[in-house]
Amino acid sequence: MKNNFKKIFKRDGISYAQRVKGEDGSVSFQNPVFIPGPTNIPENLRRACDMPTIDHRSPLFGSILAPARAGVARVLQGERAEVFLFPATGTGGWETALTNTLSPGDHVLAARNGMFSHRWIDMCVRHGLIVEQVDVPWGQGIPAERFGAILAADTDHRIKAVLATHNETATGVRSDIAAIRRAMDAAGHPAMLFVDGVSSIASMDFRFDDWGVDVAVTGSQKGFMLPAGLAILGFSPKAMRATQGAALPRSFFDVRDMEKSYATSAFPYTPPVGLMNGLNEACRMLLDEGLEAVFARHHRIAEGVRAAVSAWGLELCAASPDLYSDTVSAIRTPDGFDATDIVTHAAERYGVAFGVGLGEVAGKVFRIGHLGSLTDVLALSGIATAEMCMADLGLDITLGSGVAAAQEVYRTSRAGITQKDAA
Repeated sequence: MKNNFKKIFKRDGISYAQRVKGEDGSVSFQNPVFIPGPTNIPENLRRACDMPTIDHRSPLFGSILAPARAGVARVLQGERAEVFLFPATGTGGWETALTNTLSPGDHVLAARNGMFSHRWIDMCVRHGLIVEQVDVPWGQGIPAERFGAILAADTDHRIKAVLATHNETATGVRSDIAAIRRAMDAAGHPAMLFVDGVSSIASMDFRFDDWGVDVAVTGSQKGFMLPAGLAILGFSPKAMRATQGAALPRSFFDVRDMEKSYATSAFPYTPPVGLMNGLNEACRMLLDEGLEAVFARHHRIAEGVRAAVSAWGLELCAASPDLYSDTVSAIRTPDGFDATDIVTHAAERYGVAFGVGLGEVAGKVFRIGHLGSLTDVLALSGIATAEMCMADLGLDITLGSGVAAAQEVYRTSRAGITQKDAA
């Protein structure tokens, strides 16, 4: 059968050519994606989402809802987390966190160190909250000590919540949430801690209980390896108490309505049953693999990507190794070179998707997502494709250099094998 690549859509001037159409008119999708979400969907999760219609007011729905919520709590490492599932994405999760716990005119403390922290701050402003904004160079993490000083100076306790983006997807920067909690505690401040874990939860170590998180936000389409469509949240007992006095308007995202429905294994409106069934299966997959193994796999794959970047003679946007994300690498290209060309070329020439730079780093970086349903072998295909694209576009890249560097990492780090043992 003869196959021909066809462009299927354009976004920001980028053509995506991942659909292959055969002579018989059949369409199939080729190649894994290397964007930082939505991520590749395992076949068993696709099947779990593809289910017959059921009566969501019947006891059968409860047999899907209850284990999904329990599974999420385990993935969050949050025995005290009250888990809520909304038909939305991470952005809807942000709004759920704010509107259920805060009132107009409340102060929040947040750092702007990337596109997604910027968008959460913008949402706060639109909701009539007063943001104490700490501007941080893109490529740096959240300054815990500076947060601590601001909170210590807030003797009137005007600040009601601290917003922290655990993993800034635009820059590939991971911030230290435990350090932020320590700074809050050292300041003796009663503010709640809200954490955007959209591109970290279910892929990198996230400790709801140990870090004293009050609201954790994530989505179905990243570490949980599902289609977009679920906003997934964990609320602490303190956050649940805050819902009683919160005066920001909410209706669709009201956790009190959701909590009341959950008590009878129901939903306040029509639920996305297929996605919830998929979430149930996704949690089983993650817990069967073991969270420590999941985190180790992501770290190993990320280390291979980072070794490739070094072999290419390029640098990450993240300013130092302690900030490196294990789910996405934002790779700086030489001055005068438009990094978006790599993403465009990869899609048009090879049918592979990488992430473009966003906001202040648009055109300066391209992003390789390495999270979710991914293995060393699949990661090598993405590294090889990026290498071909850069060589095609005239960058001084030696074909095979990044692949070889990543191979060395994967060969010597799997299953606890060290460089010394391999030798």
